Amino acid sequence: MTGRRLRDLGLHSVPFLRPLDYPGRPAPEPCLLCGDELLPLRAGPGPLGTWPVPGGAGTLDAVLGALGAPPAGGRHPVVAVGSNASPAQIGHKLAGAGLPAVVPMVPVTVRGVGVGCSAHIGRAGYVAAAPYADPEAGRRLVVGWLDAAQLAVVDASEVHYRRVLLPGAAYPMTLPSGPRLGGAYAYVSRHGVLLDPATGRPRPGGGDQAALLRALLAASPRLRALLGPDPASWTERARSDDAVREEGARIFAAEGWVLAEEGLPAASGRSDLSHAELSP
Repeated sequence: MTGRRLRDLGLHSVPFLRPLDYPGRPAPEPCLLCGDELLPLRAGPGPLGTWPVPGGAGTLDAVLGALGAPPAGGRHPVVAVGSNASPAQIGHKLAGAGLPAVVPMVPVTVRGVGVGCSAHIGRAGYVAAAPYADPEAGRRLVVGWLDAAQLAVVDASEVHYRRVLLPGAAYPMTLPSGPRLGGAYAYVSRHGVLLDPATGRPRPGGGDQAALLRALLAASPRLRALLGPDPASWTERARSDDAVREEGARIFAAEGWVLAEEGLPAASGRSDLSHAELSP
């Protein structure tokens, strides 16, 4: 089985290593991340595991089995609003834990979830994206299907977030072929999201990181003194010092920019729903 290399697809940048590239480039179409390659998936009307892998490899479950990986029905769907949509970032996290980077990734239309900016500064130096409840929102987000060991690694990487279950009845999630997911997990910021004073709404996240940092620096003399004068200095200073990141978060609050996220589910990521009920 041979796919296309992430570098050849322009998807190779790892935001954790290159913070101004955050959130990285998302999986552009249904695919199977397999190390540093992507294998295409052809969306079908049936369960994810039955979707064909073009090129004579068979179904997704057949390919996963040949790789010694759990089938699609035994995996956990996780909707990404930030860098977990990037094959390179997910691959980096899993490789760092010694796990195979074998993950089905599918762009899904998700309703009821907005994408803002978490009110903290991550250890890589960037301001990461975070979801919030927005009944009017509808956007294309990548869902990755993680096995139990992979999910534990991603949980451990999301120290500023709590994993929650978004039920499909409240947050419709439609696959490219039309079926809906019964639900998916998401990571919600423990710090709330950043407010845009100009609009009174959450500041949009998941876009150009350098532009976001420039806007934040321009809006706060205290942030400029701590992290300025530009995005490059922000990420360099922030990633090198825990105290700087913590002070940056305190400045967010002092500027009146922090909005608590209270609309999304408050429960932990644990659920009584079975894999089959979450899967298409």
